[in-house]
Amino acid sequence: AAGAIVHGLGRPLVWAYIVGVTGGIGSGKTTVCDEFAGRHGRAVIDADIVAREVVEPGQTALEEIVDAFGADILDATGRLDRSHLKRIVFADETKRNRLEHLLHPRIRARIESKVDAIDDDYCLLCIPLLAEGKAYELIDRILVVDCPESLQLARVQQRDDLTEQEVAAIMRTQASRKARLQIADDVILNDGDSAQLADRVEELHHSYVKLAASRA
Repeated sequence: AAGAIVHGLGRPLVWAYIVGVTGGIGSGKTTVCDEFAGRHGRAVIDADIVAREVVEPGQTALEEIVDAFGADILDATGRLDRSHLKRIVFADETKRNRLEHLLHPRIRARIESKVDAIDDDYCLLCIPLLAEGKAYELIDRILVVDCPESLQLARVQQRDDLTEQEVAAIMRTQASRKARLQIADDVILNDGDSAQLADRVEELHHSYVKLAASRA
């Protein structure tokens, strides 16, 4: 793989140039990552997907979550009821911190393992909470997916079947739009114009290829 040597998991690894993709809930991070993957063949590691993997039935993390929050956070099939758990932790900061303490080390270790397996010049690492201080030292550049807060609210209400108040509560736990933009190396405005989005992804793709080559 191309890339700089980064120390992780107790040994030096050679990794691809890593673009960290972040943005508020409902900003369209997945849409942007799908553009990079579909049009340009870039590998995408999504921290939300990894978070689901580490709580699959049989995983130690799921057992610890049940111990911490009770068996009623499981659905009828024995899987984690993520919507129910989300309502619990976003209403109580102490419980949210407890859940993060359980999950984040496992999520990080699995992400690093996935990055280690990539053999390409650059890849994308989608992490919602970069602006909240959940920093990953392995990231070379930060791409913020941005949109108006009113659009965030509407998208998440429709997607997750939550009330406006529930979505607003989640948004209050996240960094502000201004704070996210302050950490950005690059920004994509994802306000519904698909042609504009595709053009911006194309532009950034060529930029990241050059950056990866210059570092290698």
